[in-house]
Amino acid sequence: MRIKICGFTSVDNANQAAMLDIDAIGLVFYDKSPRYVNVGTAIDIVNVLPPFVNRVGLFVNSDSNFIDKVLCKVPLDTLQFHGDEPAHECAQYTMPFIKALHMNVQTNIKKMADEYHQASGLLLDVFNKDIYGGTGENFDWRLARVDINLPIILAGGLNSNTVDNAINQVHPYAVDVSSGVESEKGIKDINKIKQFIQKANL
Repeated sequence: MRIKICGFTSVDNANQAAMLDIDAIGLVFYDKSPRYVNVGTAIDIVNVLPPFVNRVGLFVNSDSNFIDKVLCKVPLDTLQFHGDEPAHECAQYTMPFIKALHMNVQTNIKKMADEYHQASGLLLDVFNKDIYGGTGENFDWRLARVDINLPIILAGGLNSNTVDNAINQVHPYAVDVSSGVESEKGIKDINKIKQFIQKANL
């Protein structure tokens, strides 16, 4: 199972985690998030990562000028759009991108997969009208049982106690965790990460 851990704010913390069996780390460029990192910290984190760990930059309804400035300074591999960005805005950077969907019973995943067909994957997260991600809440995973042409990345409320059940229900391409492996917001607990990886790979 491919694993992305999102929301690092510390260089040493990110370096420790990246040495484990994870595939991607997420850096949050959304200043209303408790896991926000500025460009300087993001550069420092990216510089300590080992090869083959995908560097994902998370944006929420960001101005294109801001994203361009980040991309000029931080060598990201993938963009993650976690707001209400239309497909053409996500695709304009000619980079691999992930589009997050905020799941509830009204979410039409197949329609969104068609709309965002240029995406590298769809990330399914819980709907919360006040918060874009990192809530620690999960949605009804039965809603994610769809047949689409894009990889599904499952997020929302995942931790070492829930991830194996979630994977068995959804069979996603990858899982994405943030608060479920933290000791405090923005600081990851290495033991929790190890437990998460073990459960995700059962």
